[in-house]
Amino acid sequence: MEKVDFKKILKHLYAPKRKFEIVDVPEMQFLMVDGHGLASVEDDPEIAQCYEQALETLYAVAYKLKFISKINLEKDYVVPPLEGLWWADDMNTFITREKTAWDWTMMIMVPEWITQDIFEKAVAEVRKKKAPASLDKLRLEPYHEGLSVQIMHIGSYDDETPVLAKLHSEFIPKNGYAMTGKHHEIYLSDPRKVAPEKLKTVLRQPVKKQ
Repeated sequence: MEKVDFKKILKHLYAPKRKFEIVDVPEMQFLMVDGHGLASVEDDPEIAQCYEQALETLYAVAYKLKFISKINLEKDYVVPPLEGLWWADDMNTFITREKTAWDWTMMIMVPEWITQDIFEKAVAEVRKKKAPASLDKLRLEPYHEGLSVQIMHIGSYDDETPVLAKLHSEFIPKNGYAMTGKHHEIYLSDPRKVAPEKLKTVLRQPVKKQ
């Protein structure tokens, strides 16, 4: 049985160059969980716990869907990487790294052949065995990003600041675009296993022509 790897099929979206480039992102469907704020356990245990619970839920259902797809549909695939949509009332907080002001949607892409019925079956099976805390917040939803600017960032998450500042203040306005939608990140590295300076993250911002 062939195993589909969407990072290879959609290489232009998951392996961009280390320079700003324009892409047109098609509609895809995702498992999604919403939340607010980002902090270390020392800063705010409740915020940190909410984020960790969201990730636990996403991965539990994502791998259950992969199993159901392989066994019941005879379609196997590599679970895509974790992604996040980020926004705030004041987008400058992404430059100043005021993380407790951020809102987020953490998500994992799932193939188009995963239906709502299959999703609900996976949720029910996960609930029987693990019942992660954010399971009732989880949804399956299409997301169409469309025209966007993206870049591959290599380094720690906090080192994104100068890249985002250049993106927001220089590249987008100088090329006749305006920001729309939510800041998007795709996490290609596991921070538990990869040194901060070697982390690979796709940074993406939806735009429109002025």
